[in-house]
Formats: sequence, C-alpha cells, structure tokens
Amino acid sequence: MEKDQFTLIDLDTWPRKDHFDYYQTKVVCGYHLTVPMDVSHFLKEIKQRGLRFYPSFVWCVAHLVAETKEFCMGLDDGGRPGYFSCMHPNFTIFHEDDHTFSDVWTAYDPDFSTFYQNMVNDMETYRDKKGVKVKEGQPRNFFCISCVPWVSYSGFGTFSPGGKPNLFPIIDFGKYEEENGRWNMPVTVTISHAAADGYHTSQFFVKLQALLNEF
Repeated sequence: MEKDQFTLIDLDTWPRKDHFDYYQTKVVCGYHLTVPMDVSHFLKEIKQRGLRFYPSFVWCVAHLVAETKEFCMGLDDGGRPGYFSCMHPNFTIFHEDDHTFSDVWTAYDPDFSTFYQNMVNDMETYRDKKGVKVKEGQPRNFFCISCVPWVSYSGFGTFSPGGKPNLFPIIDFGKYEEENGRWNMPVTVTISHAAADGYHTSQFFVKLQALLNEF
C-alpha cells in the first residue's frame, strides 16, 4: 500500500545526520516527555456525538504521528534510516477478569470515521483474546499507544535494559481529572534521541493540543 511506503533518507543532505549517528552509535539514549493535555473540549465533543474516548483519542495521536516524520522513522534491512509514509497504532486491551492486557493493532486511516469504526471492531473482536500479541499481521511501521486509566501521573517512563531505544514512539496517557473547571490528562512520549529531538516532540504536543481543541 502507498501509505506504507518507506523512503530512505538522503544522508548527504540530512540536517540531523550527525545527531542520528551520535545518538544511535555513541551515546545511545532515548527520553520521555510528559505533558498535561487539556481535553475539556474533546470530552464535550465526543460525548455529544456518542463516541468512545479510546478510539477517538488514538486517531488524534495517529493522525499527528503520521504528520510528524521524525515519529515515522525506521531502518531498512541494511540498517539505513528512512521514513515511513505513516505509522499504524498498536494499542492495548485490558482484561478485567485477570488484569492482563493484549496488544492489538488497527491500520491508520486519515478519515476519522473509517479508522474509528475499524478500531472499535478490533476492540470487540479481540476483547476476550488472551496473550501479548493477539492480532496477526502487525506491520513493521507501527507505534505503541497505551492507557493507564487508574491514575493521573506527572511522569512516566519505559526502558529496555541492554537494548537500543526504539525509533518509533511509545505513547502513554493516564486518567483525566478536573481542575478549576478544566479536564487535564497526562500524555507521555518515549522515543529514541536518534529519531527525534526535544523540539520535534514539543511540536507534537503543541499540535496535539490544537487538534483536541478543534476536534
């Protein structure tokens, strides 16, 4: 599919070439950035439309991930960096009976209604399937998004001891709470410093807030 196209980066003209090499081979590191998002308008809109929060919010994030090329980075079989034309969200489903979760993915679609219905269908299809990976065929151009709905946090971190940070983003969000008449929700981005700098991740949050305000 065209939306899954992978394009190699022209290393001779890439402004971040030195930064990529440095953080991919010399100082191998990633970082976490947590920002409170105002979801007041977003909550009002989805309630009026009778929409579910989870698939609606996942579309907002996936929509902006697709527009943020630094969040669409990957490597070819030879280890050369490039950008995917989009990334598909890999999300978690929580099982109330045994408190485990399962990974499910839904193909990103720029049309909200199409993606929303597809994700809802996946949630219903796999809600009782147990195991870490329950939907086959996960594409290589995916990113992770998960919810911690039991707590509103101020910091969140994931790490892989002995391994390199992922070039794709891992996005987590927590419980939204009311404060002074506004509803705020923590959102965390975890990503390799080789893929994105603080500027790129900050701009992602700015655009996410704007999208939530205009949803």
